[in-house]
Amino acid sequence: MLTKKRSAIVILAVCAVLSSLAAAQAQLRFCLHSEPKTFEPLKVEDDASAAIRYLTGGVLIRLNRQTQALEPGLGISWKVSKDSRQITFELRSGVSFSDGTPFSAEDVAYTVQQLMDPSLHSATGDAFRSGPGKVETRIVSPTKISITFPAPVAGLDRQFDQVAILSAHSPKKEMAVLGPFMVADYKPGTSVLLKRNPNYWKSDEQGHKLPYLDSILLDIQPNHDVEMLRFKRNEIDLINSLDSEYFDKLASTSANVAHDAGPSLDSEQMWFNQVAKAPISAYKKKWFRSTTFRKAISQAINRSDLARIAFRGHAQPAVGPVSPANKFWFNSRLKPETCSPDAALKALQQEGFHLENGTLKDTDGNEVVFSIITNSGNKYRERMATMIQEDLQKIGIHVNVVTLDFPSLIERMTQTFDYEAILLGLTNVGLDPNDQMNVWLSSSENHQWNPSEKTPETAWEAEIDNLMRAQASASDPKKRKDSFDRVQEIAVEQAPFIYLVNRNALSAISSRVQGAQPVILVPQTYWNVERLWLK
Repeated sequence: MLTKKRSAIVILAVCAVLSSLAAAQAQLRFCLHSEPKTFEPLKVEDDASAAIRYLTGGVLIRLNRQTQALEPGLGISWKVSKDSRQITFELRSGVSFSDGTPFSAEDVAYTVQQLMDPSLHSATGDAFRSGPGKVETRIVSPTKISITFPAPVAGLDRQFDQVAILSAHSPKKEMAVLGPFMVADYKPGTSVLLKRNPNYWKSDEQGHKLPYLDSILLDIQPNHDVEMLRFKRNEIDLINSLDSEYFDKLASTSANVAHDAGPSLDSEQMWFNQVAKAPISAYKKKWFRSTTFRKAISQAINRSDLARIAFRGHAQPAVGPVSPANKFWFNSRLKPETCSPDAALKALQQEGFHLENGTLKDTDGNEVVFSIITNSGNKYRERMATMIQEDLQKIGIHVNVVTLDFPSLIERMTQTFDYEAILLGLTNVGLDPNDQMNVWLSSSENHQWNPSEKTPETAWEAEIDNLMRAQASASDPKKRKDSFDRVQEIAVEQAPFIYLVNRNALSAISSRVQGAQPVILVPQTYWNVERLWLK
């Protein structure tokens, strides 16, 4: 016969087991906003495929989305050579793919060779292409491998956060995975079902096998209104990214499920057309190529109002090319531009501009009038453009706001150059300066204010070219940061981009979901998915 005390212990133990089983059998549900274009991790380019890769792929090194520090994954340790060309990994032993195929250095070598095969056209592989030549892999032992690149790769270890390791031998090929979940079913246009990887190598601090969840159902739903409705009906458990209006509506009724993680890496910015062959008036090109003119426009814009009104307080005035959310690379010496129409007008007057009956004119008597183009349907940018129009009217500048469908805008920006100013956003996924190389090099097609320059057209652009190449080839993080700090300073001094605001990372997470810690880096809500459970 059991005593009351022993009965209580048994009941608690049974409850604990039942609770554990309930957690293990739980299914997390959320939406992908588009059809995944591929399940091959080395070919990922779109957001939906990237989400699946994050949930299923095992990586050698994982960037912790909360601390922004690198952590061991399938590689228990690693060493980067002084010239940043070689990385050597010590690998975990006793690990198997989801189908039971053993994991070894041979799989890493196979993955790297596939990744760097030019015929694959891998966007992930492009991050490692710092020079011509082949990548060499040397298997030292089943648990040790060295990878040597033909030229230095800046932030070499960080790049491996995106490289999901493939099996060299599994008959299931890329469907054999090393991450916490594996693809179990795919219904095109409807859903992707992921199930718990029974061979996942991680355990929690108490020795319990991870992940806690049994499965994840990813519904393919591009309509954000439907997504929000389904969240409110408890049909899905989280929304990874919300706009500010959805966020405020949700917070007004369910404050505990709406999460604002603070400024993200994303920025909203405007720039003037400085392309020599652009079909715009010569006198306007002269304005746009004037640093004084660009700086004055920047100084006349009230960024605090943009953040407060256009984004309902869920944004912060931008400082420069890097958000303060990027903890290591942000240049903390830089401060947000103080709005001062008087100072802006004074600077323009010193440049030869003058007010005439409330209208600003240049030295030749031309009225200062220009158009800002932004994408139609984006209410935040449309609202920002209207507010900028009002700010600049205070110093006698007339602004026309033009909205275009996105393809037409991109055509003007990249093909015809038929525009005067553009207001758009920049989504930053990576933390490393090399992720912005295609914007800052003057020869780049994405050097938006004046793309594909044969040689740098200004001394400051030449300096940025040299600094970006210097940081890319340096192995010392401090030297890299010094170079990129100076790039940020030049960007603020010269204002080729007028940085406006950094949007906040907004998300929604059901109270059923336990263990969630929303962050600013993608994926904001499920970056620690292996430790999430449902109550």
